[in-house]
Amino acid sequence: MRALVFERSELRYVAAAVAGRVAPGSAAQVGPLRLRDIDAPELPGDDWQVVYPRLTGICGSDLATVEGTSSRYFESHVSFPFVPGHEVVGELADGTRVALEPVLGAEARGEAPPFEGAAPGDGDDYGYLLGDVVSPGIQVGFCASTGGGWGTELVAHRSQLHPVGDDLDDDAAVMLEPAAGGVHAALKAQVEPGAIVVVLGTGTMGLVTIAALAQLTDAGAIIAGAKYPRQKELAAQLGATTVVDPSELKRAVRRHVGCRMIGDDLSGGADVTIDAVGSNASIADAISLTRPRGRVVLLGMPGVTTVDLTGLWHRETEMVGAYTYGTETLPDGSHRTSFDLAFDLVRSADLGRLVSAHYRIDDYLDALRHAGEAGPRGAVKVVFDLRDEKR
Repeated sequence: MRALVFERSELRYVAAAVAGRVAPGSAAQVGPLRLRDIDAPELPGDDWQVVYPRLTGICGSDLATVEGTSSRYFESHVSFPFVPGHEVVGELADGTRVALEPVLGAEARGEAPPFEGAAPGDGDDYGYLLGDVVSPGIQVGFCASTGGGWGTELVAHRSQLHPVGDDLDDDAAVMLEPAAGGVHAALKAQVEPGAIVVVLGTGTMGLVTIAALAQLTDAGAIIAGAKYPRQKELAAQLGATTVVDPSELKRAVRRHVGCRMIGDDLSGGADVTIDAVGSNASIADAISLTRPRGRVVLLGMPGVTTVDLTGLWHRETEMVGAYTYGTETLPDGSHRTSFDLAFDLVRSADLGRLVSAHYRIDDYLDALRHAGEAGPRGAVKVVFDLRDEKR
């Protein structure tokens, strides 16, 4: 099979980090990622199936890995060499189209789920990651045993596969995984009716989170910080009630809540801020924009950051992470999985339109450069198109 393979190479990893700082998306030229012919992954057991990717997205976490900026925290959660790619719509040997829920949960590792009907990401003990059914890896796309979506084959456990109906084309179906992440973040925010919510960042994850907030909560206002014209347009279409340049967010929040300024800080602020960026500056802004005893949700993968947390302490702000997806509690007390809700969201918000460009796997350098420059180039989601690849 043909695949983009990420190998363990400290020297190339450092070179990628340097190149990525100079020009976003350029790190793949010098980094540990290479297009190769490799053996297809073997099925680990009877409950596993071969999946042939049709479209696979390029995620921010993929770019961080390729560009050498991801946290070393994940070193024990990854096995090398691995094939990246976890935003996947593919097909099984019988032609059934499926969306991949990439988390390698308890069932995929041969252990009992935390409760009946649990999603792969559920549970309050990650000890199942020590299971030896497959190599270390928190998800397909970071595991040597499973392959990933940046290749022509991968293997997945039955608990990870969601059949896709004919009402969703491939562009819509490849958005199911990021949409599930947006659903999880929106519900993790625990938005009270009438609450003021700020979303920092309007790339893919910020936009799907805005859509989820608009459809799954009773927020009184959704204020989005967007840099580029296409992002501003889509944020408004997907449900943001106010869209401003990031530099204008404090002013926009003041107008909504009527608070004052204490030096450079707001005396009050938004009830909830969702950070879909994960940088030093965005985390600091999220704390600053949120009212005392409000909530900050970290959706963007932060990596290694340096942030002054004095404001978090003084304002008694609650900060929570939103990693992937699971079983959600809806405002009416009912329970549904993030992926189940994502199917509804992709349909109702027409999230397939966020797919901006398709690339053959041979053109991966151009694809990664486009994804790294998505905002200024008017793009949102860049995908690899493997539909014409030979099996």
